[in-house]
Amino acid sequence: MLAGSGGLAQQQEAQPPSVAWYDEIPGSICGPEDGPWPRAFTNLTTSEAWNKLSLASDPQSLAYGTGEKWRADALNFQPFSGAKSQDRYAMQQLHVGGRIWTLTAVFDGHLGDATVQHAAYHVPIIVREFLEDLDKKHGGRIVPPPLIADVFSSAIRAFDDAIANDVLELFPGGLHAAIGMPDQQIHTILNDQLVGGENFKRARLCMYGTTALVALVDPDHTNLWLANLGDCQGVMVSETAPQVWSYEVLTRVHNGQNKREVERVRREHPGESECIVDDRVLGAIAPFRCLGDTPFKQPPEFTRRILYNLFPGNRDISLWEEFLVRNKTPPYISAVPEVTHFPLDRSQGPLRRYLILCSDGFTDICGQHQRSVIDRWLRSMPVASGRSATIPPNRALQLLWQGLGGESVSISKTLTLDLDVPWLDDISIVVQSL
Repeated sequence: MLAGSGGLAQQQEAQPPSVAWYDEIPGSICGPEDGPWPRAFTNLTTSEAWNKLSLASDPQSLAYGTGEKWRADALNFQPFSGAKSQDRYAMQQLHVGGRIWTLTAVFDGHLGDATVQHAAYHVPIIVREFLEDLDKKHGGRIVPPPLIADVFSSAIRAFDDAIANDVLELFPGGLHAAIGMPDQQIHTILNDQLVGGENFKRARLCMYGTTALVALVDPDHTNLWLANLGDCQGVMVSETAPQVWSYEVLTRVHNGQNKREVERVRREHPGESECIVDDRVLGAIAPFRCLGDTPFKQPPEFTRRILYNLFPGNRDISLWEEFLVRNKTPPYISAVPEVTHFPLDRSQGPLRRYLILCSDGFTDICGQHQRSVIDRWLRSMPVASGRSATIPPNRALQLLWQGLGGESVSISKTLTLDLDVPWLDDISIVVQSL
């Protein structure tokens, strides 16, 4: 028996480890250049995979009404421990004039996480403040949806304007004054880390940017407004009969693949052949609408005189100069969101309806199969029967599970791949019941 046991152990040790090839990893980030392939991964059980995915994505929920129906679920996911996610989400109730609005959002940052973190925190605040002003002006009377859309847009534009203006206020006389200052004086003004760093933090926000998709629902749950900047996506799925669903993409991407956006930018910058190069703004950045990204919205002197003096400074400014020499009539990136209004039918009774907000990391892992991923997710969700004391699983986590393959082996590859660079884009998802 001892000999037989030893032989079995040797056979088990001789079995090859679980391995994955790059084309088995969802999305477009991972490729043959990340080899050698195949790469090892740890094959988890279904319960292990679910628990590990939950731990990695930290799903959260917000109840914004009575009963289980009114709920938003969200998560932020990046499986590579060596990379800090630059995605964020927001879920908040906005108390305005004694009534409660609901705001949910996803933000996809780039170049760094300072601006996206700033946006996720402050955009809900400034939207609430603008709604409060509107409510006071109308004395609590009903406000038509188009006016709310305008105020919603104005709030987001005001948030973006403040990013650059808060820095220009540090220089009496604005940019013109900064241009005439010596570098050392600018450097001293900006790099105040030893006395709190408020000026440094303001200026740092100009260095980075974020796309944004913000959803606003009125207190009566009869209207939805979506404000979109960039390439996040909003999808509405509605139950038209029990277990029969309609599917509608509510947003358009704002990048070089959108002919309307390309035409808009070229129309705003006539005669500038390099305002778009290789489907990128000034040849440098993919989204045509964003928050932040001040070097694309201010004259090049703003970057050269102010941002170049931020500690520790830009040791190699060649990449910046490649697009700054094309910056002639800013702004090139717009902070004007595309705001769309959707009436919500309250007569649906027990039929379900969900709004899905996601960063482009989720659309990337789904590829051409996003509709079937969402269909599988909808079929996997239990149908509520009467009053239940148990809280159903986080819907955003369930959706991510399906997007990553829907079974333990696929999830194991995504969570435990032995690779020393990120193999997935950052993913943020919000699922809101309407």
